[in-house]
Amino acid sequence: MVRLPGRPATRPPRSLGHPRAPHSPPPRADGAGGSRPGVLRSAVTGRSVAGQVFLLQVVIVLLLVVAAVVAQVLQVRHDSDVEATNRSLAVAETFANAPGTAAALRSPDPTAVLQPRAEAARRATGVDFIVVMNTDGVRYTHPRADRIGKKFVGTIAPALAGGTVTEHITGTLGPLVQVVVPVKDRDGTVVGLVAAGITTAHVGGAADQQLPLLLAAAAAALVLATAGTALVSRRLLRQTRGLGPYEMTRMYEHHDAVLHAVREGVLIVGGDGRLLLANDEAHRLLDLPADAERRHVRELGLDDDTAALLASGRVATDEVHLVKDRLLAINQRPTDLRGGPPGSVTTLRDSTELRALSGRAEVARERLNMLYDAGVGIGTSLDVTRTAEELAGLAVPRFADFATVDLFDAVLSGEEPRPGTALRRAACAGVRKEAPLYPVGERIRFVATSPQTRALTTGQSVVVERLRGERGWRAQDLERTDEVLAYGIHSLITVPLRAGSLVLGVANFWRAEKPQPFDAEELALAEELVTRAAVSIDNARRYTREHSMAVTLQRSLLPRSLPEQGALDIAYRYLPAQAGVGGDWFDVLPLSGARVALVVGDVVGHGLHAAATMGRLRTAVHNFSSLDLPPDELLGLLDELVGRIDQDETPASGDAVVTGATCLYAIYDPVSRRCVMARAGHPPPALVHPDGTVEFADLPAGPPLGLGGLPFETAELELAEGSRLVLYTDGLVEDRERDIDEGLGLLRDSLRRTPGASPEDTCRTVLDRLPARPSDDVALIVARTRVLGGDRVAQWQVPTDPAAVSRVRASVTRRLADWGLEELAFTTELVLSELVTNAIRYGRGPIEVRLLRDRTLICEVSDSSTTSPHLRYAASTDEGGRGLFLVAQLADRWGTRYTPHGKVIWAEQPLP
Repeated sequence: MVRLPGRPATRPPRSLGHPRAPHSPPPRADGAGGSRPGVLRSAVTGRSVAGQVFLLQVVIVLLLVVAAVVAQVLQVRHDSDVEATNRSLAVAETFANAPGTAAALRSPDPTAVLQPRAEAARRATGVDFIVVMNTDGVRYTHPRADRIGKKFVGTIAPALAGGTVTEHITGTLGPLVQVVVPVKDRDGTVVGLVAAGITTAHVGGAADQQLPLLLAAAAAALVLATAGTALVSRRLLRQTRGLGPYEMTRMYEHHDAVLHAVREGVLIVGGDGRLLLANDEAHRLLDLPADAERRHVRELGLDDDTAALLASGRVATDEVHLVKDRLLAINQRPTDLRGGPPGSVTTLRDSTELRALSGRAEVARERLNMLYDAGVGIGTSLDVTRTAEELAGLAVPRFADFATVDLFDAVLSGEEPRPGTALRRAACAGVRKEAPLYPVGERIRFVATSPQTRALTTGQSVVVERLRGERGWRAQDLERTDEVLAYGIHSLITVPLRAGSLVLGVANFWRAEKPQPFDAEELALAEELVTRAAVSIDNARRYTREHSMAVTLQRSLLPRSLPEQGALDIAYRYLPAQAGVGGDWFDVLPLSGARVALVVGDVVGHGLHAAATMGRLRTAVHNFSSLDLPPDELLGLLDELVGRIDQDETPASGDAVVTGATCLYAIYDPVSRRCVMARAGHPPPALVHPDGTVEFADLPAGPPLGLGGLPFETAELELAEGSRLVLYTDGLVEDRERDIDEGLGLLRDSLRRTPGASPEDTCRTVLDRLPARPSDDVALIVARTRVLGGDRVAQWQVPTDPAAVSRVRASVTRRLADWGLEELAFTTELVLSELVTNAIRYGRGPIEVRLLRDRTLICEVSDSSTTSPHLRYAASTDEGGRGLFLVAQLADRWGTRYTPHGKVIWAEQPLP
């Protein structure tokens, strides 16, 4: 029987039905005489000594705070008056003694001289006014112009006598201090007065800044007083327990009944290591003697570890000790943490069977957690290598000490695996670095006897419990396998990565830290883990294949090289998106007359359809540009094309496949240095001037292509030689993390850092701030303008007289001689003769001939007629009709372009 200290050996009857004595207070909830809210309520109501002390403390704190606030306010007022007086006196004396003040008072118009000075000094010193007056008190200056010329309000007699006047008055601005000082001439004669003043409110403010500190200190004092009173009240209640004898007896009976009814052993050990209390379950679990109480724990026949734990009184949580034939989970806490007596309370729980069950449950739970983590952590990206790394990283160290993943090369490139070929190590993870396993990227051809080859051939997992005795594995590489064994790796599981009927590779799990080899349960876990990873790897392989096909299609539709032209120095970049392919494209198109067209566009959406639509639009731009159409007309034709694509390719469900596109089309003329451009929902181009300034062209936006019904507008810019025109798609300036305005600002800043840079350097600088794989496609063109100077251009006005043709031929011959192109004189004369004759005969004046020496020799004849000549076969009886045929035979290229005032027929010849 357990004997409690201070009680007889016999236990009283466990009666739980005694009524509560009417005069006794109820038992306290916290066992210390009352709950904390009750203690605080009793203290602050004033019904106890602690409450009265608390009220007295509150009154004292409030009196101290009021006294401190009054003293602070009075001190601040005094300091404000002194500060205002000193500042006003210093400003008045400084202005009165300033050079030129006395001379200005004798000038014909003192106000014109002194008013600006006074106002400047007032703003600089922070005073409210500086007034300069004559000896009669008439103001020459004042912050308000309507007060100039009126009498000064204040005492000036002492100042006229050479003294200083300081007054405290209440003006329109409030209580203020004003000081009047004399202005003396060189002989000491008072020639005027200067008054300066400032309101005391403008030099105060310290009270407002210190008052919160005082109030905070008062609040802190009140909080401390409240806490102190609560602690005193609680201590008093704890000393008295707040209970009567009957309640104490009843509480003891309840405690005794609960103590011996619980199925956990309870021990209370004193600070000297003696056992004070042990319930029935503790006696049973520890097999304690009947007289165990009051004996030292080391004398109870316990094992050394358990006795040392009970005697130490240290904190213990679920420590397992073998006591005789039982595994006991021991929890121990000291009793003096909250001011109690020294000692400790110990609880004992028999966990012999529970330990074994919980161990197996813990292993199962950990494996389930790992499978769950595999479901959410493997396959987070559609990248084969990244997915293999996720598999290896998840397995180490939770399942294996080292993990490697080997895949067929075809899988890494997105193709179906080809059995019999070599594998490549795609991922490797381990608890230690520099393991002697094949490194990542190594191409491996496993021998036929290796576990990996058996797994690949049969499609079944292979477990090697002891690598040291596995000859087939050691035949792979004797030197490396010896290093692996010396490193401590001793067991292996090889699982094929199967996705349907395809075997993508193998996953290898190696053990080194634990001495036990892999078992059957661990093999099942490895297979489940690899099965989930194989699906993700196969998905990534399929995506890689489709993405490669889409990228190949997209790149085949983009220009592989830029055409030769002399109007612009061009550099470009194209960055594909992280996922999928987009419909961004760009082009550089040489036009007639040494002009060049720049085009950049973006089809809405991603995927193969967007890439194919981009190719169709790019082909359409090529065709339309060959007609020498203005930018607005070309965009109008593209708009109709996109609308037809939407209509023709809309599925039966009604969902549109293509929702539109954006485009920017610009034509630059190196002769006139003019650039005409139009855009359809595309970001505006950036223009970098030769001096490094950057601006975005003020170009009407226009609706995106495919909306239809709205016209497009053009803008014309005159570009200085060496200007850089920057065209781009929205992927450069807009993504999920920033809007387009922020992106345009970053682009402007990047271009500002490249004054005088080449287009290549500009592209590099602009793209340096982008990630290697942006979230959207990026197309960028940087074109630096060149000018076809007057020494390479010649033009003549031609009268509408057939006799003028010979004069034009002579002028052209002379100019070709000046250019050193005498070899082209005969051909050029024939071409010009036919073109000028046609213009005189069928066109309307004025007629103009222009000769351009660029990469080719360009002959142009323009007139105001819009009738276009066309090439045809002339009959043997026709008198004419052979001129254009002759031009087509002599020139490399020829054509017609229309202008707002007519047309231009041109022909190009290669330079010798």
